[in-house]
Amino acid sequence: MPRLFTALEIPRDAALSLSLLRGGLPGARWLDVENYHITLRFIGDVDGPTADEVVNALDRVDRPSFSLSLSGIGSFGAKKPHSIWAGVSACSELMALQAEIERICQRIGLAPDTRRFSPHVTLARLRHARVSDVVSYLSGRGDFRTESFDVGRFVVMSARDSVGGGPYLVEEAYPLGWRNSVPSLSSSAWQPSRSN
Repeated sequence: MPRLFTALEIPRDAALSLSLLRGGLPGARWLDVENYHITLRFIGDVDGPTADEVVNALDRVDRPSFSLSLSGIGSFGAKKPHSIWAGVSACSELMALQAEIERICQRIGLAPDTRRFSPHVTLARLRHARVSDVVSYLSGRGDFRTESFDVGRFVVMSARDSVGGGPYLVEEAYPLGWRNSVPSLSSSAWQPSRSN
């Protein structure tokens, strides 16, 4: 059974900026740069028919493309840190996209995701990292920020069992804004010429 999730891919320039944050933290297992992503909705381990239903249902998403930037870094697990992440600057289009994906997943019968959506890019998984080391690492990198980048699609990815995250494979891609870029058939450009 594949373990699926929807995500935004991180473009090369932003991924390169993120990769410069690697190192300097004992107990960190850094994710490979090609595995950086922003999870929109974790779907989980599903059977083939359910995976097909998810893939087909997500084709209904009709959202515009948008711009996004990454800013700041932090950790999950205050008393026992377990991961390091880069934050995502506030973006209403991102929140609307995630909410639409969540609604579609629930409509086809998947259980609601009870966690509050907190967009981020996981950079490292921590194992036996000391809180003081994590605090020291984060304090020197809090002003991290990427240039803005365009988001023109979201994807369904699958995860293979591994230690520390990845490899992740793109199973399906969905363009954003494409419905608005296709001229309607009622447009004058599509009207046949009249010959008398």
